[in-house]
Amino acid sequence: MHEFDLINNYFLKIAKKNKSALNLNDDVFFDKKRGIVISVDTYNIGTHFFNFKSPDLVIKKILRSSISDLICKGVKPKFYFISGSGNKKTFTKNNLYKILKSLKSEQNKFNIDLCGGDTTFSNNLSFTITSLGYSNKIIYRNKAKLNDDIYVTGNLGDSYLGLKVLTNKVKFKNKDKLFFINKYYKPDLPLNLTKYLLKFANSSIDISDGLINDLSKMINRQNLSFNLFEKKIPVSTKLSNYIRNQKLNKINLISNGDDYQVLFTAGINKSRIIQNASITTGIKITKIGKIVSGKHRSLIIDEKGKQILAKSKGYIHRF
Repeated sequence: MHEFDLINNYFLKIAKKNKSALNLNDDVFFDKKRGIVISVDTYNIGTHFFNFKSPDLVIKKILRSSISDLICKGVKPKFYFISGSGNKKTFTKNNLYKILKSLKSEQNKFNIDLCGGDTTFSNNLSFTITSLGYSNKIIYRNKAKLNDDIYVTGNLGDSYLGLKVLTNKVKFKNKDKLFFINKYYKPDLPLNLTKYLLKFANSSIDISDGLINDLSKMINRQNLSFNLFEKKIPVSTKLSNYIRNQKLNKINLISNGDDYQVLFTAGINKSRIIQNASITTGIKITKIGKIVSGKHRSLIIDEKGKQILAKSKGYIHRF
């Protein structure tokens, strides 16, 4: 069962009367009257992080991926709650010290505060993080408009290659190896873009499951499609060099998830203000495609104008 089948066939029935739940089809809960925005995410070992040898880095990754749900809505995260399920092998004094040190560092970096949580015994390690921010406005999914331009912040694909390095499927020299591993564990969140996003974005989502899948989710209840231009999709210099040296297809490396960049649409008349926001914040923002009529298929187009296929469209939650 696909995650949307599970939600729509079972849980949507008991949430429909609650407007703040946004039909269980967005990244957050949004109480407009009270100005409260909340996101909840659960992370399981073997699925969201492949081992716990570096608990300090794992906790950074899951906290950043959680608050990215608020950032992509144009909301600065303020508080978080963390719950952990583990045992004496995973919650050793040494591991807990490393976790504490990382959380302190993240709190200082993103100006957020721990407010509570829960701990339970389990042989299956997992964490759940609830993030909270305040705002009277957010950017929703399914608000894209026909002919909107599609934008993305930062670069895509580095995190995926970092996972490949950690699982010994790809090898690099030490400097490049560390670069990709850091991108996997410590995604660069465009936090300072939050106050600008509301000025120009029509619809938005964070890229957690992969560019193509998340773009499809962002417009999943609209009669719209998209055209993506492979050449324009931003990648780092190191990833670009790797693609060129290994003679790989770029499209197969940039839609595997864990990027946690902001994907959004905006009207064609917003290009100047978007460029200015990019310059002011120092955050890379790239135009990568176009929203088109749902009468047409969604396409990925190469530099020769030909349609191409991606081997992976991203991660799909199935039950």
